[in-house]
Amino acid sequence: MNFPVELKYTKDHEWVKVAGEEVYIGITEFAQRELGDIVYIDINTVGEEVAKDEVFGTVEAVKTVSDLFMPVTSTVLEINAELQDNPELVNSDPYGKGWMVKVTLADAADLDGLLSADAYKALVGA
Repeated sequence: MNFPVELKYTKDHEWVKVAGEEVYIGITEFAQRELGDIVYIDINTVGEEVAKDEVFGTVEAVKTVSDLFMPVTSTVLEINAELQDNPELVNSDPYGKGWMVKVTLADAADLDGLLSADAYKALVGA
């Protein structure tokens, strides 16, 4: 299983990638494997500020639906439009083309509470 060291992680299995002023958020490979094949993604929070730990959307797999939790208080700038037609990108490339949303941080200090790759590995027993 892949745990990119440049990312930050949450206990709810989201990842966070800081790219200058923008932050990308997705679900981890571990989450994707636990859910199974993802077939639909529903995110309707574009333009909204979403508080840390609040739900910003859902992912639907063949057998279940799971909430997506915002790891940092932020404003959702855009969703990954490719996922609307190709939700399987999350299955094949969760850390690349399978990102969920691009946001701007309300408070950069929120990043300090996230897990490192090693801490996330320990959390999931990898």
